[in-house]
Amino acid sequence: MANVTMSRRALARLLTFALAFILVLSVAAINNGTRADKAERAVENSYMHAIEELSLDLDNIKNNLQKGMYTNSISMLSDLSEKLCSDASNAKNSLSRLPIKELDLTETYRFLSQVGNYSKSLAEKCAEGGSLTADERKNISALHSYAQKISGSMWDIERRIGNGEITLADTAYAASNLEADGLVSVTDGFTDLADSDSTFPTLIYDGPYSDHIMNKSPLMLKNEKKIDQAEALRKAKKLADGNELELLTQEEGKMPSYVFTDGKRTIAITKAGGMYSYMLSSRNTGKQTLTAKEAVIRAEEFLAKLGIRGLTDSYYEIRNGICVVNLAAEQNGVTMYTDLIKVGVALDNGEVLSFDMRGYITNHTIRELPPPKISGEYAKTLVSDSLTPISSKLCVIPSSGQNEVFCHEVRCTGSEGENILVYLNAVTGREEQILILKIGSGGVLTV
Repeated sequence: MANVTMSRRALARLLTFALAFILVLSVAAINNGTRADKAERAVENSYMHAIEELSLDLDNIKNNLQKGMYTNSISMLSDLSEKLCSDASNAKNSLSRLPIKELDLTETYRFLSQVGNYSKSLAEKCAEGGSLTADERKNISALHSYAQKISGSMWDIERRIGNGEITLADTAYAASNLEADGLVSVTDGFTDLADSDSTFPTLIYDGPYSDHIMNKSPLMLKNEKKIDQAEALRKAKKLADGNELELLTQEEGKMPSYVFTDGKRTIAITKAGGMYSYMLSSRNTGKQTLTAKEAVIRAEEFLAKLGIRGLTDSYYEIRNGICVVNLAAEQNGVTMYTDLIKVGVALDNGEVLSFDMRGYITNHTIRELPPPKISGEYAKTLVSDSLTPISSKLCVIPSSGQNEVFCHEVRCTGSEGENILVYLNAVTGREEQILILKIGSGGVLTV
């Protein structure tokens, strides 16, 4: 009987040890699987980032080639060639980070190199006194047509990857098999590229504003007295709908501000002068009931309540049920695109969910503008023969660095019906900027 009892105990110990061992192995397997999942996600995120960057680079190449079709300026052609070289270089870098190394992308890389080199050679030729021939403009147009197709394909691929139709781990395999199914693949776009430029469109002058806000001392805050936190809080409460606010942080930099929150919205008040800097609400919007035109009216009414008037609406963007309206200051009929306020209006009930006045606070002042030496009608004659001018108006736009340029904004149509904005210096007639106006269900945007 004693021997049987000992045997059962031994068996119990054996089972206990076995179960413990299985548990250890299971935990280890789970940990290894978790680490593997994390590693796979990290790789997927890296690939997705490269895809997004490549899409943006190709979109930029497409847009800059289109501007090159319509430029009538040596300096503008030079600027565009520099951007094309930079975008092509970035695109090649993005390509190198994707899991398609077994494909021969020699021709793709060659194309990206030639896009920048060709535009650079044209810029150098014009700088030496030459001009673009009809054939050269035709070449640029052909490059643009091809780039337009590839850019569209890349955005479609990004969408399909995001929807799970293509997994990045299988991208290389899909690239060689999807063509037979009539589908567009990542590498199908790449190889087409070798044979033959929000991101998304940015709102007008968003790019230059970033540099201006970061580097320029705000003009409206000069000589303004500093307010304390209590006074800033009283001002912020006017936008809080009765909710309790608490100090979230104090921003420093070029525009020191008190930043308050009620948990759902963030409100910033400048320390100098106590001006509203920005507000952001996290409320989700419901079904759209307002039009963009009605949103513009709500934005203007909101700013009027804050004592800000004399603005004109310029461009807008609709995203996630919110219409972001760009309003620029006006001075004697001249639009100051540098003095910009952005107001986000919910399209379900017209509530203002966000605003950003930092560009306005940074740049707004009364200018002493010189009388224009060229008329709007004459400015129309200075645009490229490939464009049909429609209208013109005076404006001030930001230039590189922290400068501004007094211009005629000439609205034109391109050879393919596009809406093109050409900015010509109102004093010298120099072509300062070209923008492509995108009008669609998502808003009125420029690139």
